[in-house]
Amino acid sequence: MNDDFLLENAMAKHLYHTCAEDLPIIDYHCHLPPKEIYENRRFSNIAEIWLGGKNEDGSYFGDHYKWRLMRSNGVDEELITGNADPYQKFLAFTDALEMAIGNPMYHWSNLELKKFFGVDVPLTRDNAEDIWNKTSIMLQNDPDLTVRGMIRKCNVKYVGTTDDPVDSLEWHEKLAEEKNLGFTVRPSFRPDKAVNITKEGWKEYMGALAKSVGKESFSSCREVCEALNERIDFFKAHGCVASDHGLDYVMYRPCSLSEADEVFRKAMAGETLTKEDAEKYQTTVLLSLARKYHASDIAMEIHYGCQRNINEKMYRLEGPDTGFDAAVECDCTKELAAFFSALDLTDELPKTIVFSLNQNDFNAIATILGAFQSSEVPGKMQLGAAWWFLDTKDGMEAQMRSLASLGLLGNFIGMLTDSRSFLSYTRHDYFRRIACNLIGKWVMNSEYPNSHESLEKIVEGICYKNAERYFGIE
Repeated sequence: MNDDFLLENAMAKHLYHTCAEDLPIIDYHCHLPPKEIYENRRFSNIAEIWLGGKNEDGSYFGDHYKWRLMRSNGVDEELITGNADPYQKFLAFTDALEMAIGNPMYHWSNLELKKFFGVDVPLTRDNAEDIWNKTSIMLQNDPDLTVRGMIRKCNVKYVGTTDDPVDSLEWHEKLAEEKNLGFTVRPSFRPDKAVNITKEGWKEYMGALAKSVGKESFSSCREVCEALNERIDFFKAHGCVASDHGLDYVMYRPCSLSEADEVFRKAMAGETLTKEDAEKYQTTVLLSLARKYHASDIAMEIHYGCQRNINEKMYRLEGPDTGFDAAVECDCTKELAAFFSALDLTDELPKTIVFSLNQNDFNAIATILGAFQSSEVPGKMQLGAAWWFLDTKDGMEAQMRSLASLGLLGNFIGMLTDSRSFLSYTRHDYFRRIACNLIGKWVMNSEYPNSHESLEKIVEGICYKNAERYFGIE
């Protein structure tokens, strides 16, 4: 992994080193805990920051990408999410990583070692002890390796965390008061628990949402929508510029508000809902949210195409977000188009970014988005970056090829970490190298002129400036 890693020709090297390499990072969607940023957490060793452990509430922190890799190498769960010795966990991960040829985790992990710890040789069992000792000393003593130091070291200018509507945002308030932080941290609105009417815990969540707006309970879907709108105002006052929706699939089943109210009452009474019932409620809430986002100049992110918690035994043992999810095929492009069209009819379609976990969806999504662009902002409707299991060299290239072929790659808002790891900012560097290499190939093949001014404008936009403009980040 030398300076020209993944850069296959002279143009790719020029674009990366001249334009992309030193640009700031706007991480508009991640799962970093704002509390740890405020407290400027310091990790004890690399196993803690890579493989994590349990939080006080019993949930896990750590990188589930790495956990999956270890499971694929037959590692016992005690060495993954359990209470085993941290060094033994590190060795187990090292053994798995050495086998990970062709997996982006191999690149990510070694890039993290190089960027943050100056390790310029691949991690293997032979050098694992030396690297463990070096990284442990640095994590415990280096001022650049606290949480804030890591963010600054990567030249991150904006961090968009993922926050529940009922969150008090107290840590964001504290961070906003910091005078010399060096970067901005803002909340993003994630109302999945209010939308997912058929999922476990929805009824209890309605009580928490009601409490957040000073009520004891709700009696209708209308009140749910009003409460969510009130919470959006609260988030907007704290600098929110984006929302996020993790949907199993995109549904569109419009109905009257009285019908949605009836579905709400059935769910609160514990009655079984049909798929049609659930979709009526969900569509009503999503349309209401989208209209409020448009009025508030908040971008709407839609992530879909994921089967979550597919291993029932491990879900019961470990809980959600622990690496037991998978990609799924779900043809909901007609519903996606109808959803956009309904909002566009009344000029209430917000800036929208659509992510699918299925690579086969890229072309269909790109063509739908092209039908709803407007003069509000270049690239108002965005094909989101290659996400989660597609966050690979092949996946990134496929996403950019679809966008380039069917839209305008030059208006792409680029990469996001979507991560819970403070070391994951090297993924932006990984993306930038892949983007510059792809563009460099097109130039070398005479598919685009060797115009440095135009090329530099495109690359700088994709890597930083387009996101800055799109989200209105100063």
